[in-house]
Amino acid sequence: MTDYLEFYRGRPVMITGGLGFIGSNLARRLVELQAKVLIVDGLIPGYGGNLFNVRDVEPALRVNVADIRQQSTMNYLVQGHHVIFNLAGQVSHIESMQDPRTDLDINCRAQLFLLEACRHNNPGAKVVYAGTRQIYGRPSGLPVSEAHLVRPTDVNGVNKAAGEYYHLVYNDVFHLRATSLRLTNVFGPRQLVRHSRQGFIGWFIRLAIEDREILVYGDGTQVRDLVYVDDAVDAFLRAGASDACNGMALNVGGAEPIAHRDLVELLLSVAGTGSYRFVDWPSDKKAIDIGSFYADSSLIAATLGWRPRTSLREGLLRTVGYYREHLPHYVDAEAGGTASP
Repeated sequence: MTDYLEFYRGRPVMITGGLGFIGSNLARRLVELQAKVLIVDGLIPGYGGNLFNVRDVEPALRVNVADIRQQSTMNYLVQGHHVIFNLAGQVSHIESMQDPRTDLDINCRAQLFLLEACRHNNPGAKVVYAGTRQIYGRPSGLPVSEAHLVRPTDVNGVNKAAGEYYHLVYNDVFHLRATSLRLTNVFGPRQLVRHSRQGFIGWFIRLAIEDREILVYGDGTQVRDLVYVDDAVDAFLRAGASDACNGMALNVGGAEPIAHRDLVELLLSVAGTGSYRFVDWPSDKKAIDIGSFYADSSLIAATLGWRPRTSLREGLLRTVGYYREHLPHYVDAEAGGTASP
């Protein structure tokens, strides 16, 4: 894997959801590596796609505003790309329960459309899918390895599991090379912070920067592992450049599991602003909460040589600094979404 970065030089790659959080950071890194980058993003309001994420590198890549749910569009766009990073998705657990049909369309049906497009129009492509630890549901033990049962607690987890299995089946049956990365809580610059429906950490960071109060559910003893976005991007790059992981689902977890209350205290220490207090769990969130979770990432370490390299403190420092400089580009009303939780 020592030459996995050189692998991308001059290579045509496509990123679905490429104007979103992880996708845009991946696109920027690929531009640095001199890849030929095509971003495909539907810019659905409230989902996190933001043209500002790539504004300074836009001359070095192409952006196609398109919906991955359109089969004919995908049939055309996948052609000619050596690697397809498939990050388009609906990631809100709460919204998946409120609007399960849309979650099904984006996280399940659209994934099948993309794979069919590749099978018939670009069968030599390598596809790397952005999976999630949410498919495990409530852990039976910690840390959670890939051998853990898949038993989601919400509609989003069910559809993400289906999307992942489509990729693995197409690898095994149709020989379309595919890998799924089961991401834990990824954080960093360019994350959606307009609202709290796509995870807690981005919202916590915004509240701290704005010197507001963070509400911590329960007693704050729940444990999570967090991955800085640059480390997550590195996992995608390694998976895209290697056939050793074909047909595999791999955990991408953090190195420092931490309780919510300790995470908030660290964040406030880094930001120098903000406050917090404990509150009871809202019933809708408690019903689908998975409790404490942190991943065993030894399989991806053994297969691809990946491990998280950015400490939690350093990642928070970089993230807070980024939003202190660019926050208006992520909360302005005209950009879509809402500023309320």
